[in-house]
Amino acid sequence: MSLHLWIIPILPLVGASINGLFGKRFPNRLVDVIALGAAGLAFGHALWVAVQCFSIPADQIPHVEHYATWITAGSFFAEFGLYLDQLSLVMMLIVTGVGFLIHVYSVGYMEHEGGYYRFFAYLNIFMFFMLTLVLANNYLLMFVGWEGVGLASYLLIGFWFLKDSAANAGKKAFIANRVGDFAFLIALFLLIKHFGTLQYTEVFKAVAGYPIETSVGFLTAIGLLMMVGATGKSAQIPLYVWLPDAMEGPTPVSALIHAATMVTAGVYMVARSHAIFDRAPTALMYVAVTGTLTAIFAASIGILQTDIKKVLAYSTISQLGYMFMGCGVAAYGAGIFHLMTHAFFKALLFLCAGAIIHGLGGEQDMRKMGGLRGYMPKAFWTMTVATFTISGFPPLAAFFSKDEILWKTWASGNHTLWLIGVIAAGMTAFYMFRLWFMTFFGEYRGEVAGDSSHGRDAHDSHGEHEHAGPHESPMIMIGPLIILAVLSFVGGWVGVPAALGGSDRFDHFLDPVFQAYSPTAAGAESAAIPVGDHPEHEDAAMEYLMMGISVAAAAMGFLGAWFLYYKRTDLPAKMAEAAGGLYRLVRDKYRIDELYGAAIIHPIVLASTNVLWKGVDVTLIDGAVNGSGAAAREASDGLRHMQSGNLRSYAGWVAAGGAVVIAFMVWRGLR
Repeated sequence: MSLHLWIIPILPLVGASINGLFGKRFPNRLVDVIALGAAGLAFGHALWVAVQCFSIPADQIPHVEHYATWITAGSFFAEFGLYLDQLSLVMMLIVTGVGFLIHVYSVGYMEHEGGYYRFFAYLNIFMFFMLTLVLANNYLLMFVGWEGVGLASYLLIGFWFLKDSAANAGKKAFIANRVGDFAFLIALFLLIKHFGTLQYTEVFKAVAGYPIETSVGFLTAIGLLMMVGATGKSAQIPLYVWLPDAMEGPTPVSALIHAATMVTAGVYMVARSHAIFDRAPTALMYVAVTGTLTAIFAASIGILQTDIKKVLAYSTISQLGYMFMGCGVAAYGAGIFHLMTHAFFKALLFLCAGAIIHGLGGEQDMRKMGGLRGYMPKAFWTMTVATFTISGFPPLAAFFSKDEILWKTWASGNHTLWLIGVIAAGMTAFYMFRLWFMTFFGEYRGEVAGDSSHGRDAHDSHGEHEHAGPHESPMIMIGPLIILAVLSFVGGWVGVPAALGGSDRFDHFLDPVFQAYSPTAAGAESAAIPVGDHPEHEDAAMEYLMMGISVAAAAMGFLGAWFLYYKRTDLPAKMAEAAGGLYRLVRDKYRIDELYGAAIIHPIVLASTNVLWKGVDVTLIDGAVNGSGAAAREASDGLRHMQSGNLRSYAGWVAAGGAVVIAFMVWRGLR
């Protein structure tokens, strides 16, 4: 049976092509119809495919559709083909569903912006490449989508390219991702070298014949290189630096990048490659440690940010760290579960932030907000749901997904990683409720009439919006917020654990993917699973204790934010003054950008300027070319005197030539 999977990515590509080529001549409403129609129809077809999947016999999953051969070189070939299993189905629904809601929201947010058609063409092309990435049936086609989302992010982050900060942010994202992509490419070359193919099914079948590596082998090398690629795309240490700067793009772009596309690609790639990581303990531990350290590192920076979008950006980096933590302890289902719930509440957080920025004429500094719950009640209540969700309070979605990651980390024996994760969870609750109190409570601290020059987003950069004070956004922006708020509330209920009376349905839904090529399925001893096997009969009492600790951490974060930013608002300034240099270090994001600038960028610029430009280009290449021209000019200038038209001059040159010939012959005779 054919599910016509190709329709799903092609629809956004068609929308991007029409708007990109002809949209400049279209009215905005026609651009909307094309862009939203493409995204909405893709989501509709994805839902139809999801329904059909339940009627496909289990032995016919994964469902693979082959369309054409792309590359043939000896025994190696790559094809245009799409691959549908439980994992790609979840990703497909997230990308199309959340992506469609962001498209709808963008109609209101970008209404008065220049380049309107271009913006929606970029959104559509972003969806096309992300769907190509998650539906590809081989690593090479995945890499096409991988690079494509990098291109789309560059275009969208730098959408306001006349602003130097936006243009530089787009370039920074593009270059940082190239570092990770280089490592990913080497991993693909190693796969070709050892297995002769990049087709998922062939690679995983071949890998299943290998034992778990007890030392660093080629599978470990492949896994490490893949994870380096993931650190670029999913903004983990040390390649996370591009993501906070990506806030220079329009807020719907931030929502799309952080929730449904781009940054989730690395997590998906690691989960898709579980057969490799399961046999590479060192690589898997690197995934877990990188994710855990990133979670707490980014959370610590988020505590002191004052730009509302920057707080959410570091929140994304931290939450992605949790996903990698889950994957790193071989709890891939938990990692993908958190990826799904994160798509709901992070899209909601960014879109709520956009509604606030829209209602304030472009203001992003939380120090100039306050008291907005009275001006923007719908944004307040939806943001409240998102804030409680990300903080991990039951029964909201992130409580179930984040708690499952922490529980699986503890159960795997990685107690240190678990402790760091719990501390990061408390910090998450603190900085999110800090944002909540600073934005919605107290007195309004911003401009109240007519001045939109203080902000930094679209609505000040182009001077399109004048406002007479904070106001609610139109319903076309509020509608997606309400839908996402509902999903953020109930989205975790599909994964209620057995300890709470559920059946771990989401985990069991993904079990066929992650058990298909596992070491135990291939006959390896379960004790060899890299970071500890997960017991079938988990200690319910211990799980309850772990839940209680994580909720207590969230509650402590809430109480800390309430005390400092609602009850005693004078204390943060006093604490900052007392902390001195430490406060400035964290506020300045540990000066990692400055460190990279001094250690990497500045030396490269100096070498490029003094060695490559002045030394090689100017002195060597230009010197050789210009010197050759000068020598030819001088030689021709000398020779032109021979053509004077004077007979006596010609006779003299003939005599001189004859003398030279005679001298040469005498010299030869003497030899």
